[in-house]
Amino acid sequence: MIRTMIVTFLLGSSFALSACNTVEGAGRDMKSAGSAIENSAK
Repeated sequence: MIRTMIVTFLLGSSFALSACNTVEGAGRDMKSAGSAIENSAK
């Protein structure tokens, strides 16, 4: 029972961390796209 809980916790943690990295990468991409648009407008 405890082994199952530990495995579930570890899997959940790894999914949460990978989601954070994905969102952070998407944010950086949007920021660089916004900067490119802003520079071309100038």
